[in-house]
Amino acid sequence: MSDKAARLEAIAEEIRAHVPCGVAICEQATNLVPGEGDPDAEVVFVGEAPGASEDRQGRPFVGAAGKLLDELLAEAGLAREEVFITNVVKARPPRNRDPRADEVAHHWPWLEAQLDVIRPKVVVPLGRHAMARFVEGVTITEAHGRPVHETAKGRTVVPWYHPAAAIYNRRLRDTLAEDARALAALLRRR
Repeated sequence: MSDKAARLEAIAEEIRAHVPCGVAICEQATNLVPGEGDPDAEVVFVGEAPGASEDRQGRPFVGAAGKLLDELLAEAGLAREEVFITNVVKARPPRNRDPRADEVAHHWPWLEAQLDVIRPKVVVPLGRHAMARFVEGVTITEAHGRPVHETAKGRTVVPWYHPAAAIYNRRLRDTLAEDARALAALLRRR
């Protein structure tokens, strides 16, 4: 196991083992979902929080949105094994509600630690809630599919609509496919 893989596994173990912590969403979760993927990934995909399927399995994006994400990765010329997939919040909020600010604050250090280990070139926040954690002052409608921010650590942020939104809105599937192709073009230029 590489040093980066070992460091990511240590973060994952800390996430899975930190309860009881006094934060209700952590203590009510079936499984906390640290994330998974290539420790040397050029691209990290970040959702807001796990859904029901993810909570059951302890893995990110394994439900219907995950199947669509896999299709979008292929459209971008990527495979799940080549990227890292995680969430801002590592525990499923009750009834799939949006995470509260205190819950985000509780989980945010783990995401920062993961990104510091991986050192991706591109971070793709999935959906408006995840995007808001990386980019302020623009909407997902304005920002999707294009580089909108360069972080101090040299990471380009390229927001996408959340794949779950495209399950209910067929037009967003075409938009997401276009955004995936744009990501492929961006990666070829790097």
